[in-house]
Amino acid sequence: MIDILVGSQMGAAEYVAEQVAETLVQAGYDVNLHLKPELDHLNQTHVWLVITSTYGAGDLPDNIQPFADQLAQDRRDLNTLSYAVITLGDSGYDTFCEAGRKLAKLLQNKGAKCLLDALEIDAQHPSLPEDTALMWLPQLIKVLP
Repeated sequence: MIDILVGSQMGAAEYVAEQVAETLVQAGYDVNLHLKPELDHLNQTHVWLVITSTYGAGDLPDNIQPFADQLAQDRRDLNTLSYAVITLGDSGYDTFCEAGRKLAKLLQNKGAKCLLDALEIDAQHPSLPEDTALMWLPQLIKVLP
């Protein structure tokens, strides 16, 4: 089971998440899409795929900030959890993809296992974010437990 945790302010990360979810389902995986993730509603033995944009000065989108706050305050050890991160950002800012980095650090500090290096998608790159994510997806599928 793969839980996709979405952080989207303007809709781009949500669209990427929907495309990734559809592709994973076609590949035979069970997927849950969480547009307002809540820590208590997530299974810690599933794989978590965080797909978020970076908003403002490296901030998390409004819909995923409460989840990040829950995660930061929670005392649970997440050593049964595996995760991966896709972040959308703009390399014209010095906080490029900072939201995804913050969430990855929170997960890492809780003992979760990172499956592979994060995908950081640059808004200044000419290809569509969802195309970039779908090209990266086979790398994730190879390392899924």
